[in-house]
Amino acid sequence: MARPTRFVFAMMLPLALIACGPPSTDEALRKAEKAGTKAELEKALGRPTEIQKLGPLEQWSYKTSDGSVTFVIAGDKVTLASGGTTKKN
Repeated sequence: MARPTRFVFAMMLPLALIACGPPSTDEALRKAEKAGTKAELEKALGRPTEIQKLGPLEQWSYKTSDGSVTFVIAGDKVTLASGGTTKKN
């Protein structure tokens, strides 16, 4: 009976690994929709891929499975979100 269990596990593992990848741009924007502060944004999406400081502003960028999402933060408040997808040929 161990063989069928191993087979099922071997077939499910790739699907589980795919599910652990980064979200799509739309999913990331949806997850962060109600985030009004840095802490809420980090709770929704995790640590950003890149943080840039622009004077009193910060730009938090996240890589997604189909592009990226960027948030502009003033002080502690999330003020603007934008996302872009990469076209596949």
